[in-house]
Amino acid sequence: MTQHLCPAQQDFCPLPAPPASCSDPYGVSQQRLPRMREVRASRGQGQSPSRTGTLDLSRVMLLVYVLAALELACLFMQFSVMPYLSRRLGLDSVAFGYQQTIFGVLQLLGGPVFGRFADQRGARAAFTLSFLASSALYLLLAAACSPALPGVPLLFASRLPGALMHTLPAAQMAITDLSAPEERPAALGRLGLCFGVGVIFGSLLGGTLSSTCGIQCPVIVALVVNLLGAILSFTCIPTSTKGASARAQAALPGKPKASVFDLKAITCLLLQPGVLPVFLVKVICGFPSGLFMVMFSLISMDFFQLEAAQAGYLMSFFGVLQMVFQGLVIGWLSSHFSEGALLRASVLVFSVVGLAMALMANVFHLCLLMPGLVFSLCALNVVTDSMLTNAVSASDTGTMLGLCASVQPLTRTLGPTLGGLLYHSFGVPVFGHVQFAVNFLVLLILWRQPVPPKMDKAW
Repeated sequence: MTQHLCPAQQDFCPLPAPPASCSDPYGVSQQRLPRMREVRASRGQGQSPSRTGTLDLSRVMLLVYVLAALELACLFMQFSVMPYLSRRLGLDSVAFGYQQTIFGVLQLLGGPVFGRFADQRGARAAFTLSFLASSALYLLLAAACSPALPGVPLLFASRLPGALMHTLPAAQMAITDLSAPEERPAALGRLGLCFGVGVIFGSLLGGTLSSTCGIQCPVIVALVVNLLGAILSFTCIPTSTKGASARAQAALPGKPKASVFDLKAITCLLLQPGVLPVFLVKVICGFPSGLFMVMFSLISMDFFQLEAAQAGYLMSFFGVLQMVFQGLVIGWLSSHFSEGALLRASVLVFSVVGLAMALMANVFHLCLLMPGLVFSLCALNVVTDSMLTNAVSASDTGTMLGLCASVQPLTRTLGPTLGGLLYHSFGVPVFGHVQFAVNFLVLLILWRQPVPPKMDKAW
């Protein structure tokens, strides 16, 4: 008989233990998930439990946002250095594509496993592992920059820790666990501010430091920042951000401890009611725009005739738009409209933008289309992440977000080959045609069959 704490009475109320099998997927999704509050500590200090718990919760969420921003800034510093380091080591564009594909495949395979690890070991272990893996990557990159060491093998070896570099999914899991269902889209949307900070400051610092202090400097800075992030994670992040019922479900008497690599348990999440349709919408609708973004560096040089600095300005514009839409606009819209309405709106705007992309002729047209494209991407990602985490139990939010985090690596893995084939065969307009056709078909399906209802976890 599982015991659950009733906050209103500060007493233990016996409730039946929730089912944990895949055949009854609702499980703990209907259980009460009390917020993380240090009741005993607050009583000892003479403060009200709710106030102290809210302050602790705010500090943890702020630290999570800061850690996500630091990791993303370092990641974009790496992106700004990698092409020049590969060229200095004598690699051609094909070899550069191979290492990018290796990184994408490793993140694709590691995402769900890392999410399951986060569910079982807690937020502290997840953040610490991710920052340590990032530190290993930057250490190998710094070694590859040394003329006295074999640069090419070290460069390819630096891709291996990428399987465990998932700070953003760890941050999404923590924010999901610490926010109420009705606040979740806005809370997840604020991570867009972190992404924008990473795009802008990471790209700026990477280019500036490599130009003034050498190509090894931004890599060393990223290594130091990630070691600092590992220390902060280990000392300041709570062991677990999940509610009491989720921890009880993970440790039911007589229940065998599940393996982190249990693929059956990971696949089981997709078979729960309301999960697979939303996940497919996330993958299918975002894939055409992902193809365009994967090929953007080549398109900016060949089609738009942009210099490297001009392409950087355009990416900074993209980062600012993402900060505004995902950090501010999506949160406001989520408080006035349902998630189903926002999902349909994102697919509709995707269709309109795709039709316009098929007709664009210069970079000014792209700048006019960029706000619509960024809005669609932000709304699709935030809304689907919120709906999917609401549809699974609190003990599986990390695994679900790990599956969601695999969507982007999937695009980076298939994108270079498929996008290059489409671009060389049909030109830039084909990306607009594909985006319009795919999203218009999905919109018709969503219009005829309503989006599965949310399965909010009660708080």
